[in-house]
Amino acid sequence: MEHITSRKNPQIQNLRALGQSRRARAEAGVFVLDGEKLLREAIQFSARVETVLWAEKAAFSLPEGVRQITAPASLVEYVSPLSNSPGPVFTIRMPEQTIPERVDHLLVLEGVQDPGNVGTVVRTANALGFEAVALVGACADLYSPKTARATMGAIFRQCVFACSMDQLDALLKRSVLPLYGAALTDAAQDVRRVNLSLAAVAVGSEGQGLSEALLARCDGEIIIPMQPDSESLNAAVAASLLMWEIVRNQ
Repeated sequence: MEHITSRKNPQIQNLRALGQSRRARAEAGVFVLDGEKLLREAIQFSARVETVLWAEKAAFSLPEGVRQITAPASLVEYVSPLSNSPGPVFTIRMPEQTIPERVDHLLVLEGVQDPGNVGTVVRTANALGFEAVALVGACADLYSPKTARATMGAIFRQCVFACSMDQLDALLKRSVLPLYGAALTDAAQDVRRVNLSLAAVAVGSEGQGLSEALLARCDGEIIIPMQPDSESLNAAVAASLLMWEIVRNQ
């Protein structure tokens, strides 16, 4: 097993770049995560783990074909996207993002730029057995360390894909699914009064909400009832409540 001691080593520089740059991840087709728990989950769910950087020594055995490197703990912390990381830092080949042929339930996020929100939605979708999550517009990078970590391993199991509005339209048409947009408008109906047993629901960012272009594609608008003086819910909370409502109505 190779042991590295210099920050200038090309492998160390590459791992650091992958953790910091969306462009570097996209060009390489890999992303970076950190920690034994996530590494074990990646292996369990057959993610393509490519390289593992251990602090000093390997903590457990890995499948054949995984490249393993050791380095001082200080160097692992330098590479890691986390603060005070015990490691290991590892890279995973991005899976091919395929838009399903059809779905019965779909959660759409539009322009949600907070990595924690996007990751939490993916995690919740997986926990509730939701079929798919679609990312439309300028959403946070699914494969940034913050987003991927916020999924708590669901990124290895959940169907998530980025798509254009035209691709979203085509999927909804193939699936014969109505699309409801979460919106703070006078036209929005109380979500409890809408049949969401077979439906797609779109949620926008907390600051901007859904775009006019996406709202124009919706078959209806829905709202989560709240106390009069309440602020709007953050995107992850709103999406989670709506997914629960859909699952509850099945």
